[in-house]
Amino acid sequence: MMNFKKSLLCVTAGAVLSLSATAAETTLRVATWLPPTNPQNETVWPIWAKWVEEATEGRVEVIVENYTGHPKTIFDAVEDGVYDVGFSVNAYLPGRFSLTSVAEIPGEITDAETGSVALWRTYKNYFESAGEYDGLQLLALFVHGPGQLHTKFPVNSLDDLKGKKMRVGGGLINDLAERLEVTPVAAPAPKSYEMMQQGVVDGTFLPVQEQKFLRLSEISSDLTLFPRGLYTTAFSVVMNVDTFESLSKKDQDAIISVSGEKLSRLAGAAWGKADENGILEAKSNGVNVVFLAEDDQRVKDLNKLAKGIDQLWMDSVKDRDVDVEAGLAAFRQYVKDINSEK
Repeated sequence: MMNFKKSLLCVTAGAVLSLSATAAETTLRVATWLPPTNPQNETVWPIWAKWVEEATEGRVEVIVENYTGHPKTIFDAVEDGVYDVGFSVNAYLPGRFSLTSVAEIPGEITDAETGSVALWRTYKNYFESAGEYDGLQLLALFVHGPGQLHTKFPVNSLDDLKGKKMRVGGGLINDLAERLEVTPVAAPAPKSYEMMQQGVVDGTFLPVQEQKFLRLSEISSDLTLFPRGLYTTAFSVVMNVDTFESLSKKDQDAIISVSGEKLSRLAGAAWGKADENGILEAKSNGVNVVFLAEDDQRVKDLNKLAKGIDQLWMDSVKDRDVDVEAGLAAFRQYVKDINSEK
């Protein structure tokens, strides 16, 4: 099922985790780009692999391999058949997966699990017909926990951010960064440690978990936590279409049964729980952790600055042949419904 090019690249990639010791008819090679301790590698992939192997009665196994290129190229690597499955940040490819940025609007979600399930439901019910994933088999959508401020300086006022160099990852956080009057420096998340250590940036926008998993607690002096964060980031889990179609209908259905909303919820819950570990790591390393209340002036000022970003998003996707206004309203309702179920 694998061509020569794919076989060669997979051999040289260096497997970091094999999740099945039994012989299988099909092996799915998954590209991952974050540290082994990241919840995607520590929790999500092992559980999903187990689900896949059980659902297919051992006919399909999953092997996770380290991807050393820029994470934005994973989508192409999967589409071209270099890997069977992968995941990455949607905003790393501006303009391709724009509809999923509905989840990135500041202040929309309360936690990663809620946001992930709401995003999947919104996509399936309102956005799928736009064809943004043509050429890929979409398996799941998820978001990380609310993005917060990891800095080398205290943030006593939003004015303290003006002129500061801040690492950004793309998406609607770029619009918010502009309103905060920071100097944005685009880079993937794993570059944050190096850039802060070397003084290339004064801080980064990331979820709290990265105090531990990207070791930001070693180089941050302050961690400022807004009640709903400043933003979040949408991720896609995708599969090569030819690989998927080469499976029997029975195994296709089995994989779909353990993906979709189920996998989206798993990923969101795992990434969200990891934020708790990030706070503990920050405190243990002496980082000044500041929890802001809704009535804090910094929160009020942020809410004012973020006003209208939802319209910016709608304007950016008006060329899609879907009802984006209805999709946004549905996303917000899904967030409320999911929270009420907890």
